[in-house]
Amino acid sequence: MVDSLKKPGFEEIRPGIKVPAKETLLTPRFYTTDFDEMARMDISVNEDELQAILEEFRTDYNRHHFVRDAEFEQSWDHIDGETRKLFVEFLERSCTAEFSGFLLYKELGRRLKGKSPVLAECFNLMSRDEARHAGFLNKALSDFNLSLDLGFLTKSRSYTFFKPKFIFYATYLSEKIGYWRYITIYRHLEAHPEDRVYPIFRFFENWCQDENRHGDFFDAIMKSQPQMLNDWKARLWSRFFLLSVFATMYLNDIQRKDFYATLGLDAREYDIHVIKKTNENAGRVFPLMLDVENPEFYRRLDTCISNNEKLGAIANSNTPKFLQFFQKLPLYISNGLELLRLYLIKPIDTVSTHGVVR
Repeated sequence: MVDSLKKPGFEEIRPGIKVPAKETLLTPRFYTTDFDEMARMDISVNEDELQAILEEFRTDYNRHHFVRDAEFEQSWDHIDGETRKLFVEFLERSCTAEFSGFLLYKELGRRLKGKSPVLAECFNLMSRDEARHAGFLNKALSDFNLSLDLGFLTKSRSYTFFKPKFIFYATYLSEKIGYWRYITIYRHLEAHPEDRVYPIFRFFENWCQDENRHGDFFDAIMKSQPQMLNDWKARLWSRFFLLSVFATMYLNDIQRKDFYATLGLDAREYDIHVIKKTNENAGRVFPLMLDVENPEFYRRLDTCISNNEKLGAIANSNTPKFLQFFQKLPLYISNGLELLRLYLIKPIDTVSTHGVVR
């Protein structure tokens, strides 16, 4: 089979090593934080729950799970053309997101050692999980004759600084939405095995339990810091992070709807289900949930998708770059206004697990 069929449209750093996808607002982020501030946190209010979660991490339920079996030992050249490209993009994005978590958690474990032993060990054990996930995904990429140089990725990506409370908001939602994404795909393919075109999806049931435990850890941390959840600023930031995570996933997935169609899924229905379930989870810790049942929520996101398609068409046209800017500007403004209107949709107040109406 010709090389262009095996590796359609991908640049390589060196043979078999893919150039990382260009960073955009929609690509997985790499984070850093104020390690000293995190080390000073008093977790005594909820230390029993954190200790219980630590014991679960120590048990390491998935220590024997991420082992490739005989089903991987075959040629995957029959997955070709655009479908192959979509699979590679899915594996790369997933690997990059897991590796981002590994780097952050590993550094937190190192910086908190000797200062906050429970948190340090939790972060180290979560970094262990994320390393397994990233390695398994990168090995899957090699089935498509490509892989990522994770060392190069570490040095070449820009890092976003978030204060600890924003790290907790973002990573909690990332882990919980990861759980619902993986378990939803797993359950669909369990019911429709004819759509399971590649064996990595068989691993998603146990895999997503790692994501769920990680999310529970961040839930417990935030409960140990009630000041992060109980004031008017927490309400504003909760809305911001919920909308950011949901909008990013929706815009990415609808853009890649052909990948989900390969698995027998409708990308829009899949995302609506994942958003609803993640929103419900968030309501157990955040002071509010988004009103994702409001038809306006998806209508405005669909407008952003339409705008993005037009932006892509402009970028791929022969129009001079300086003129493209003026063609794109109204679409950028439209996207900004749609996201602002989404943010302003009245949220739903929630009741915390402590029974306090927020």
